[in-house]
Amino acid sequence: MDGLIGLWGQLSARNAPLPALTAWLTIVAAAALVLVPAVWRVSRHVITIVHEGGHAVVATLSGRRLGGIRLHSDTSGLTVSSGRPRGLGMVLTLLAGYTAPALLGLGAAGMLSHGYDIGLLWLLLAALALLLIQIRNWFGLWSVLVTAGLVFGITWFGSPPVQSVFALLLTAFLLFGAVRTVVELQRSRSRSRGGASDADQLARLTHLPGVVWVAVFFAATVACAGFAARFLGLLA
Repeated sequence: MDGLIGLWGQLSARNAPLPALTAWLTIVAAAALVLVPAVWRVSRHVITIVHEGGHAVVATLSGRRLGGIRLHSDTSGLTVSSGRPRGLGMVLTLLAGYTAPALLGLGAAGMLSHGYDIGLLWLLLAALALLLIQIRNWFGLWSVLVTAGLVFGITWFGSPPVQSVFALLLTAFLLFGAVRTVVELQRSRSRSRGGASDADQLARLTHLPGVVWVAVFFAATVACAGFAARFLGLLA
C-alpha cells in the first residue's frame, strides 16, 4: 500500500518550470538529434518505436487482431494485424504511424505545461513495457529495452531538474522527428513508384493520391508542433 501511495506521489508530483535559457538550449539539442545525420541514424529508432506503437494501439482499438511488431536495424518497422483488409479500421491503423510521434509529443507537452514531468516519464515507461510484449524479433527487443533503460535511469536516478530537461528533450525530439520522417517519406516515394509505404497503402484503400496522405501527415505533425509550442509557452 505504501508503495502504491509513493508511486502515486511521483506520478502526481509537479516539477518547477525550467529557466527559459535551459528550455531553449534543450530544444536546440532536440533539433540537433534530428538534424545531424550521424546522430539521426541512431535516434530515429525511437521514432520508429513510437510509429509502430501507434499502428498497434489503433489496430487494437479498431477491433483488429494484433499479430506483433518487428523493428529493424535500418530504422524500418512492421506491425502485423489481422482483420478486414479494407474499411475505416484499416485506414485509421495506417494513419496512426506517422502521426503517432507528433500526437505523443503534443500530449507530452500538455503534461509538461502542468509540471507533470515525472508522471510523463513513468507513463512512457509503462507504454514501453506494454509494447515490449508485442515485439517479435531480437533487434526490436534490444531497441525497446535500451530505450526503456534510458528512460528508467533518468526517472529513477535523475534529480528533478535532470528529469525535466530529459522530458522536454524527448518531447521536442518527438515533435521534430515526426516532421522529418514525413519529409523522408515523400523523398522515398519520389524515388520509387507503387511502394508499400503507409501513404501508398492509404492511396490504394481510398483512391486518393499518396501525396495527399503525405500532406495530411505533414499538416498533422506541423500542427501538433505548433500547439505543443503554445502549451509550453514558446509562442505568444
